[in-house]
Amino acid sequence: MNIPQTGLSKQEVLATLKAFKTRDMDWKGGKVFCYVYNPGEDPAEVTREAYMEFLTENGLDPAVFPSMLKLETDVVRMVINLLRGDSNAVGHLTTGGTESIMLAVKTARDKARAEKPHIKEPEMVLPKTAHAAFHKAAHYLSVKPVIVDIDPQTFKVRAEDMEKAITENTILLVASAPSYSQGVIDPIADIGRIAQKQDLLFHVDACVGGVHLSFMRKMGYEVPDFDFTVPGVTSISTDLHKYGYAAKGCSVIMYRSREIRKYQIFACTDTTAYTLINPTVLSTKGGGPYAGAWAILHFLGEEGYMRIIETVQEATQKLIAGINAIPELRVLGAPAMSMFSFASDSINVYQLADEMGKRGWYLQGQFSTPLTPRNLHISVNFGNAQNVDILLKDLRECVEIVKSKEPIDSDAIRQMVSAALQGPDPEAAFGQLAASAGLTGTDLPSGMAFINEVMDALPDSVCNVFLINYFNDLYV
Repeated sequence: MNIPQTGLSKQEVLATLKAFKTRDMDWKGGKVFCYVYNPGEDPAEVTREAYMEFLTENGLDPAVFPSMLKLETDVVRMVINLLRGDSNAVGHLTTGGTESIMLAVKTARDKARAEKPHIKEPEMVLPKTAHAAFHKAAHYLSVKPVIVDIDPQTFKVRAEDMEKAITENTILLVASAPSYSQGVIDPIADIGRIAQKQDLLFHVDACVGGVHLSFMRKMGYEVPDFDFTVPGVTSISTDLHKYGYAAKGCSVIMYRSREIRKYQIFACTDTTAYTLINPTVLSTKGGGPYAGAWAILHFLGEEGYMRIIETVQEATQKLIAGINAIPELRVLGAPAMSMFSFASDSINVYQLADEMGKRGWYLQGQFSTPLTPRNLHISVNFGNAQNVDILLKDLRECVEIVKSKEPIDSDAIRQMVSAALQGPDPEAAFGQLAASAGLTGTDLPSGMAFINEVMDALPDSVCNVFLINYFNDLYV
């Protein structure tokens, strides 16, 4: 594709863009149970208008756009207060949970460089359930991830196992509130005590739970402390574009004090260009996400969030009970809020997800590990809370359809994968696996069951290379 010689009309441009979305999942209909968080049309409209009001403003230099500084400090202080930080707590807006997490790891690494220079190969200790963003941060920042197994019944990490994993090179402890995969909260208070005893930084990943759990606590739900009231917690990440229902591209990274936060900030006067000061990863930062977050927080207010959360929690409990009532399915663990996963001992859940997909539903497949079975993940938000009854009806019917079909032969696939990997040509093996899984060319697959089955059979390190090769071919 080339840039057109003559520009298109506004109508042509917008019509073409709209046509691109015809294959997208219908999130507005409330059938997508991840990725999108819909607060309803009125709050969404306020967010859109606020976003467009600040579409062009740039947060790079607060002296040029002091409005951006005002928006950021207002939003950060509101979220700090929600997570019960005191006046010493500080933070910044980022583009999302991954950036917030990467900054927390970068801060820990740079603080250790300054205060513990004897550490040459820094490590962070994190549960098996910690988000992949921590592994990405470790890869980017040359910090070794030390992975701690979880309790296979509760899906929570044991604090004593975290402590055993600490070495003289440890710079950071990590826990989740909640973990994405099963929606359970790690023992934050116990890990906080260990962090204090060992003089270590402790980051709580509350990207999905920071807003939702905090309001649940205010509403009287039993929620274990996970925020700045927990001694030992030194940083927290909370996404506003998830259960804060803000526009995409807005998260908050918070620290207990400026003394910790200063290691996050980058400054450079070593070039002939303008002085560069970046509190976060990006230099240019569009004003839309800032304004959208400010707008939704003020438009909904605490009462609005509580109304949403009441609806979402009622839907979640109804959905959990309904899934557990289906003999072939079971919810894993005891979810703390509105996200959870379910598994089956008798049918292939990847095939179940495909059957549900034919009816317009999107349920997110998660691979098996030695401690967790293959499962499907659900994140309930306000936009799909009204669809619980029809979801359960379709789920029951699709379970019966899967039972009536020829199951995928998992043993045969594992044998195929093993044979391919033991061959003399690894590159050819990846090509064979991609072809057998339907991952060829530059188009997206129509179904995921067989693909997920193949990837689930691969060792993690091999699966990572497999996916990298596929995405390397998928994009220009």
